[in-house]
Amino acid sequence: MPWGPYRRLLRLPGVLPLVLVALVARIPHAMTGVVLTLHVVRRMGLGYGQAGVVAGALTVGIAIGAPWRGRRVDRLGLRRALIPSVVVESAVWVLAPRLGYGALIVAVFLAGVFLVPVFSVVRQSLAVLVPPDQQRTAFALDSVGTELTFMLAPAIGVLLATQVSTAAALTVIGVATVGAGLLLMWFNPPTTSGSSAAVDAIASSVAAPQAPDALGALATPRVPEAPVTAGAIGYLLAPAVLVVLAAGVAAALVLNGTDIAIIATLNDAGHAGSVGWVIALWCAGSVVGGLVYGAGRRDLHPLVLVALLSACTLPAALATTPAQLAVAVVLAGVPCAAALSAINASLVAAVPEARRGEVMGWSGTAATVGAAVGAPTVGLVVDRFGAQAGFLAAGVAGLALALGGLLVLRVVRARVPAPPVAPAVTPRRPPG
Repeated sequence: MPWGPYRRLLRLPGVLPLVLVALVARIPHAMTGVVLTLHVVRRMGLGYGQAGVVAGALTVGIAIGAPWRGRRVDRLGLRRALIPSVVVESAVWVLAPRLGYGALIVAVFLAGVFLVPVFSVVRQSLAVLVPPDQQRTAFALDSVGTELTFMLAPAIGVLLATQVSTAAALTVIGVATVGAGLLLMWFNPPTTSGSSAAVDAIASSVAAPQAPDALGALATPRVPEAPVTAGAIGYLLAPAVLVVLAAGVAAALVLNGTDIAIIATLNDAGHAGSVGWVIALWCAGSVVGGLVYGAGRRDLHPLVLVALLSACTLPAALATTPAQLAVAVVLAGVPCAAALSAINASLVAAVPEARRGEVMGWSGTAATVGAAVGAPTVGLVVDRFGAQAGFLAAGVAGLALALGGLLVLRVVRARVPAPPVAPAVTPRRPPG
C-alpha cells in the first residue's frame, strides 16, 4: 500500500498534533458504555436491562446535545464553547459513583448533552487544516484512529472496573473527560479558516487541484459542487446533506447490529471468552480498509460504501465456528472506516464553513439514531430466529437503506436541470 499520501498529510502544519490529541481525547468516551454497564450490574446489583436504560440515557443526551454543541463552536469559537462541557462533566462524574439508580440516569443524560465534542471538533479542524485534495486521506486516517481508540479504551475500562472498582473507573472517566476538554482548549485547533492557525497552515500548504466531490459520480471524478448555502434549517433539508446523514444512520445500524450478533453467536456457542479478540479482528479489518481507501485516488459515495459494508456483513451468517466467524468479521470490517470517513468528508464538502460544527453534530445524532435502532432490532431478531440471523438482519437493513438513498439521490439529480452552456465566442482579430 502506498504510504506517500499519509506522509504528505502528516507534514501539513498542525495535522500530526491534532491526530495525537484526538487519539488521547477520545479514550474516555470510548470506555464509558462498558464501565456504566459494569457499575449498574456489579456495584448496584441491578440487571442488564436497567444498565441498558442508563446507557440509553447517555445516548439520548448525546443525540440531543451534539448539534447544539456544534452550533456553539461555530458561533462562539472552541474555547468559549467548551467551558460548559468542562464544568458539567466534572460535576457529573465526581457525583456519579455516589448516586442512586434514578439520579444516575439523570446525571448520565446531562453528561451526554454536555459531552466534550471531540469527534466533531477534530473533523471540523481537519477540514480547515487540510486542502480539499487531501481530505479523503485525512478523514480516513481519523476513522482509523477512532477504530484504534475503540479497540483500546473498552479494555482499559474493563480492567479498571474489575481489578480496582467501578467507582474508580467512573472517576477516571470524569478526570479524563475534563482533561480532554482542557487539552482541546489549550491546543485550540482551528475550526474556521479565519483563525490565525488556519491561515498559517493554509499558507504553508502546497496548492493543488480540488479532489472530486464525494457527492458526485459514484466513482468517476467530476467538478465539485458548491456547498449548500441555505439557512439554519434549509441546509439540513438539502438532498446532498440528507442522503449523507441517512448513510450515517445506516452505517451505525449495521455496526451496532453486527456487534450484537457477534456477542450472541459466540455466547450461544459457548465461546463467550472469544468475544474480545473477535471484535478486535473486526476493528483490525476496518483499520486496513480505511488505510487503503485513504491512500487511494478515487472517492466513492458514502451510500455506496455503506451498501458494501452491509453486503460484506452477510457472509458472517454462514459461520459455524469461532475461526470461521473471525474470518467473516475481518471481511465485514474492511469497508467500515472507509464508509465513516466518506460520510464525514461529504458533509464537510456539502455545507458552508460557518455550519460545519453543527452538521458534524447532526452527523453524531444520525449515528446515535442508527445505534438506537440497530441494537434492539437485531436483538429481537436474534431472540426469535437465532444469533446468526442477526447478521442477516443488520446486512439486509443496511442494504435497503443504502440502496433506497441512492435511488432518491438519482431521482433528485434527474429533476435538477443542467446549467445552461454559454455560447462559444469567436475572438476578434485585433485591428491592423
